[in-house]
Amino acid sequence: MIELNGNDLSIEQVIRVAYQGEKVRLSKDALDAVESSHSILLDCLQKDVPFYGVNTGYGIFHTKKISKDQLLDLNRNLILSHAVAAGDELDIQIVRAAMLIRANTLAKGFSGIRLSVIQCLLDMLNKEVTPLVCSQGSMGSSGDLCQLAQLALVFTTDKQDLNAQSGYAYYAGKLLSGKDAMQAAHLERMVLEPKEGLALINGATFSAAIGTIVCWYGRQLCDLADAGLAQSMEALLGRKDAFDSRLHAARGLQGQIESAKNVRHALANSEFIDSSIQVQDGYALRCAPQVHGAVRDSLVHAEHILTSEINAATDNPLIFENGDVISGGNFHGEPIALVMDLLGIALAELGAISERRVFRLLDDHLNNGLPLMLISDGKKSGTESGLMIPQYTAASLVMENQHLANSDAVHSLPTSANQEDHNANSLTAARHALMITKNTLRVIAIEMYISAHAMDIRKKQYPDKKMGEGTQVFYEKIRTVVTFQEHDTLWGEEINKLLQHLEIGITNSNL
Repeated sequence: MIELNGNDLSIEQVIRVAYQGEKVRLSKDALDAVESSHSILLDCLQKDVPFYGVNTGYGIFHTKKISKDQLLDLNRNLILSHAVAAGDELDIQIVRAAMLIRANTLAKGFSGIRLSVIQCLLDMLNKEVTPLVCSQGSMGSSGDLCQLAQLALVFTTDKQDLNAQSGYAYYAGKLLSGKDAMQAAHLERMVLEPKEGLALINGATFSAAIGTIVCWYGRQLCDLADAGLAQSMEALLGRKDAFDSRLHAARGLQGQIESAKNVRHALANSEFIDSSIQVQDGYALRCAPQVHGAVRDSLVHAEHILTSEINAATDNPLIFENGDVISGGNFHGEPIALVMDLLGIALAELGAISERRVFRLLDDHLNNGLPLMLISDGKKSGTESGLMIPQYTAASLVMENQHLANSDAVHSLPTSANQEDHNANSLTAARHALMITKNTLRVIAIEMYISAHAMDIRKKQYPDKKMGEGTQVFYEKIRTVVTFQEHDTLWGEEINKLLQHLEIGITNSNL
């Protein structure tokens, strides 16, 4: 059971709730903070003073004062009018991550809403009622409005309580109307009171949810890339000099030091390493710690920003203990957009250098005596293509990543009659980073598959040589998933088996 207090939600906890269904509750401190904030809001409503989004219109309508008898309509209309997200559905795990992050944001006690609103979100998580939310339509400021509004449709209502205005949600494996899903889970839908509509949809929460998932995948990809590199090193009879700890300490970059250490440990006592006549390897091997390490260092920065964001108060205005209601821009997604651009570039490079090692393994001018395209039976050369085409797939994914890695954060168009004249584009940046992540995972799976195939051929060439202590274990794990295929086969299905195994390991690891 995870306790939310608005301050120390971790990336690991988001993954546990989103992918593994861990239950959630509010801490005592959060309960007190939320109730105190709501009490302050009620006091503010007794004053004849305009408070943005509390008793005024939104965006360009911020100068429109709303009478008390219209405040419920104001909040309901906000959800209805903003639920216009388009495109493909977001994965259920992304929506669950966003629900958790939004609840944690509100649990900080700066939003003025009732405790029951947050509890409803947590009840939905715990009973696995997951709104259908579409992926496109957010500008990233004033947050991911249309996605959060689609989420809110499911558990909010008005006096009419129309099924057609309740959105859609998944429950017990079925897609139902939001109203039906909530009823099936024995959960009550809520009529929103002042400030609650804005509190639910203000903030780059879906951007943060995807960003958190990208960070988690990124960690695993870095470790997998180091393991794949070590196996490729052995298959290519590479040299260990470039991984010497003194070399990396001389530069002093932590990610580089860590990556080199991982490979050194994997290759410990290998009899394949340093067994050729060449004095140094190509960049895809020799400079891999520098590239992999730069990705690790970029990931550290991205995780710092995302961890802060998932524990941030991001709606507007914020309500403070002394009764001040302060309007600002914490909903703006620029911090997420920038690190998603960075992480997209970094992970694209991780895939790019992996593909270069795949190419090297298949080219008999570069692979130190392995057969062209790793065709195991030389008599079949020409009638078989070997592992030629998986490299094509890897190259295609790398080129797609190169396009996706172009910055999204630098693009902005004004909205709301120029009241909102600079937007972050954070959700698009996060979505593209996630696409890059998935592409890169497949590229690394291709390298792992091909380097394991190459090791089987190399073992036939040198039956008395031993693999490294770490690479032997890694190779044996691969061979429990896919076996060596001496002749052409459905390579795609074989690689898919390995890819699925890696995905399960990433999302279902013991956190």
